[in-house]
This record gives sequence, C-alpha cells and structure tokens, in this order.
Amino acid sequence: MRVLFVCLGNICRSPTAEGVFRQRAYAAGLGERIRIDSAGTGDWHVGKAPDIRARQAARRRGYDLDALRARQVCREDFSRFDLILAMDHGNLRDLQAIRPAGAAGELDLYLRRYALGEDEVPDPYYAGEEGFERVLDLLERAGDELLAEIRRRL
Repeated sequence: MRVLFVCLGNICRSPTAEGVFRQRAYAAGLGERIRIDSAGTGDWHVGKAPDIRARQAARRRGYDLDALRARQVCREDFSRFDLILAMDHGNLRDLQAIRPAGAAGELDLYLRRYALGEDEVPDPYYAGEEGFERVLDLLERAGDELLAEIRRRL
C-alpha cells in the first residue's frame, strides 16, 4: 500500500500527516508494508524542512518531522501511489487538473474520506500555535481511520 498526503507547499499539513501516519503505521507493525510520503501542489518550498512551528507542535506529541523535505507532486505520483489524500478542496482541484487519464490511484480529501465532520484540514500557517495543534488533532483522528482502512485491505 502506498499513500501520498498533499497540501499546498508541503511544509505544514502534509508533512505532519506523513509523520503522524508513519508513526501509527510502525506502531501497528505495518510500517514496512506501507509506503508513506507527502508533497505540495506548489513548488516554492521544494527542498525545505517543514515549518518550524509544525515541527515543534509535532515534537510535543512525539512525532519527528525533522528529516522530511518538501517536494512538489508530479504526474508520476498518480501511478506510484494507491491513495492520494488532499488536505483541502483547492489542492484536490489542483491534483485533479494534473492527474493523467487512466491513473489508477485513488484521489480524495483526507478528512472527507473518513467522515470526521470536516472536509478540510485547515492551513495553520497564519493561525498561530493553536492552528498547528488543531491540525494535529485532526490528523491523528484521520490517521487512525486510514490505518483501519489499510488493515482491511491487506
């Protein structure tokens, strides 16, 4: 199983989703069976570490995002990943626009897929510390649901 998380710049939401889900997958003994990555629809942060506030918030909950580096999503991702999960409607539209015809990978909104009462993971970039904590709350819940789905598939 191969999962890609996508947000705008790949420095806040999607690397946090990657870090949270990676830890959950390894804790469940499935880390070696699931390929987990993240990317952004934009290119302006390529090669950069996640936002320091995202890393600090994640670290407070036991997640390490320090080794992650931003990259831009590419057309090949649609064949490399089974499940591509967008953080918001704008990113979903951008992904739909570049998705090659006949691509097999599933594309969806991360939160909508798991019926968590919200469609979008809010962008915490301008929301302060509380915004990053809220993102972690949502991504932890969604990560548990995604893990349960993958267990059913394996």
